[in-house]
Order: sequence, then structure tokens, then C-alpha cells
Amino acid sequence: MKELKQLFKDKLLSTGREGMETVIEKLEELGFFEAPASTKFHLNVKGGLMEHSWNVCNTALMLREQMIQMKPELAEKLPVESVIIASLLHDVCKSNIYKDAILNRKNDQGIWEKVPGYDVDYSSLPLGHGEKSVIMLLTLGLKLTKDEMLAIRWHMTAWELAFQSPEHMQKMLPFQISASAPACDSGSGRSQMPEGAQSDDAGDIPHCGSSPR
Repeated sequence: MKELKQLFKDKLLSTGREGMETVIEKLEELGFFEAPASTKFHLNVKGGLMEHSWNVCNTALMLREQMIQMKPELAEKLPVESVIIASLLHDVCKSNIYKDAILNRKNDQGIWEKVPGYDVDYSSLPLGHGEKSVIMLLTLGLKLTKDEMLAIRWHMTAWELAFQSPEHMQKMLPFQISASAPACDSGSGRSQMPEGAQSDDAGDIPHCGSSPR
């Protein structure tokens, strides 16, 4: 984890973006590098949030290269530093929401037992998800481009805009249906739960393609 942490910091600093040193210091203070990525879904282990963000960055950079191979004119529209910033910092909103907890879970024999895990607490800064990451970064003085802010703000997709007009929602309905059914197979980023089941991961949405731990 120590090696990945240094790689993570070096990658951020490689962007040369003004204010990045302050952001890294704040991430340290908030416990970003030790936090899990979720309570029970993707990378719910110590350091999972850093590993998840690193994986997203590597995938985003790979996709950038593939897109440029098909359309070289996109190179100017997809600056490497923007891809790095948006991917590595998209989940800074999760830096300090996870708390150590003792949870009740069934073992392989179906017997309930107490196990160490994580719970969530949004009370310190209840500002949502993607928008919270943007606000945190801007508050720290990081200079973000419009595209970077949009990428971070809507990284969980933009289908559920609370401020959309009824007319706009009506137009978007066919796209919402096609994007959400079936859930994970369509790439919507959500996994379906059995009828009547409830997640103990308040607001924490599983990422398709990520194996729970």
C-alpha cells in the first residue's frame, strides 16, 4: 500500500496543476489513502479507495489512448492531466465517511456472527457524491477545468437529475429504461438486489466489474 500511495501522489503531481500539493496534504489529513472504497461492495478493505481510484485512472488513460488511435483529433480535447485529475480524485468525497464497525453477518454455515467491517457517516459534510468531490477540490484551491468538474460531478451517470423539468424527464425516459435494464449487464453501474432486500451501505452503490471483498 505504501508503494501505491507514492505512485498515486507522483501521478497527481505529474499534472503540474496549481494547488495539487494542498490537495494531497488534505487527502492525508482526511484518511483518503487508508479508507475503503465501500462498506461491502468494491474494495471494502483498508486502502481500497486509493486502489479503486488508481484502477479507474489506469482504465481511463487506456481508453483515452484507444480513442485517440481511432480519432487522433481527440488528443487535444482529452488532455492527459485532465484524465488523471478527474479519475484519481473523483471519489475524494468518500475520504472520511467510513468508520470502523462491528457488523452482524451470516457465515458459510448460515450462522450469524460478529465481524469487523465499516459503516458510513455523512454528517460531517452532507453535500451529495460527485458534487461534493468538486466542492471539496475547489475549496482547497485546486484549479479545475469545466470538463474536469463535469466528469467528476457526473461520474455516477447523469440519469437522476433532481432539478430536471418534467418535459426533459419525459424525453429522457427511453434512454433511462435502456440504460438501467438489465442493471449491471447494461453498464449502468448498479447491481440488482433480491426483492425485499435492503443494503446496509447507505447510498453506497456497487461498481459493476468490481469484485466485493
